[in-house]
Amino acid sequence: MLPDQSHLFDLPEDTTYLNAAYMSPQLKSVAAIGIEALKCKSRPGEISVNDFFKDRQRVKALFARLIGCPDPERIAIIPSVSYGMANASQNIPLQSGDEIILIEEQFPSNVYTWKKVAEQTGARIKMVGPPALDPGRGEAWNERLLEAITDQTKVVALPQVHWADGTVFDLKDVKDRIKDQEGYLILDGTQSIGAYPFDIQTIQADAVICAGYKWLMGPYSIGVAYYNERFDGGIPIEDNWINRLNSENFAGLTQYQEAYQPKAARYSVGESSNFILNPMLATALDQVLQWDPGAIQVYCQTMVGDFISAIRDKGYFVESEPWRASHLFGLYLGPGMDMSALKANLLKAGIFVSYRGEAIRISPHVYNSQEDMQRLLDRL
Repeated sequence: MLPDQSHLFDLPEDTTYLNAAYMSPQLKSVAAIGIEALKCKSRPGEISVNDFFKDRQRVKALFARLIGCPDPERIAIIPSVSYGMANASQNIPLQSGDEIILIEEQFPSNVYTWKKVAEQTGARIKMVGPPALDPGRGEAWNERLLEAITDQTKVVALPQVHWADGTVFDLKDVKDRIKDQEGYLILDGTQSIGAYPFDIQTIQADAVICAGYKWLMGPYSIGVAYYNERFDGGIPIEDNWINRLNSENFAGLTQYQEAYQPKAARYSVGESSNFILNPMLATALDQVLQWDPGAIQVYCQTMVGDFISAIRDKGYFVESEPWRASHLFGLYLGPGMDMSALKANLLKAGIFVSYRGEAIRISPHVYNSQEDMQRLLDRL
């Protein structure tokens, strides 16, 4: 099993950070490469044409490895999940009567774009809500999701792991259910990829969109997106110079091109050569790959096992495995518990978690320990 990795971070010793789903702490190595990259702009004469492509290609190759994709050209550099979702939604042939299935209370960036495209095309949104807080809730939610799929379903847009409480959705079952009607599976992988096993060849999602600043351990304002061959002829939401064919030839940039770069490269954001954020994200991805998401999940599972047993005994509801992740899970309060008092108590103790809907969201990582979980338990 992975050993404690806290030495790779610069977290204050007097706090307990259990909030990676909000924002991961920065690795020392990522901070160092970011500072060095920042200095490069002081010497612009040393920035070569190759530098516009080198680090972005490295990011694409590393993320492709992380999700089990054999072709890095299926990866685009994006600034946010909403940007990546917009590229996907604008290139799916929706028409009146088609269904777009979403789950309730998922992150807004995977909701607003589908509401907009539904208004534009006459497609219908179907929301699948969670069952009551009873044993088997996660499994029942998955069953509801599958039951909601009909012959009219064109898109299912959801996360692998719910951002608020860690409920796991069986993506392969969803894809198998919509395959015959050529439905699209569009994933927000932000709260799972990097800390939870994922293989694109098994899941066969059509698009996978990830912000970089959570479980990919990278900086803010950069992310990555996978688009399969169904998007190869699509039109990106912006027209920048680098997503056009032959943009590598600086001397020929005024030989304007109608054609876009092949595969997913057409969907990369303008200024995707970002000389600071790309090397930072690449360094972070390299570290995540060294740890391995499967090993990270085992580390968290081992760390939180006793905590979850004890917290249930105190009257909290926590979803059971395998319908709950170990790197991100929600605690729902029992009868008579006071959320405001709990928030104040944890803040006073320097314990950082999040509050999403009715859940206290706990999201540990490899810099945490069983002692951190015990400290949280004592305060709860």
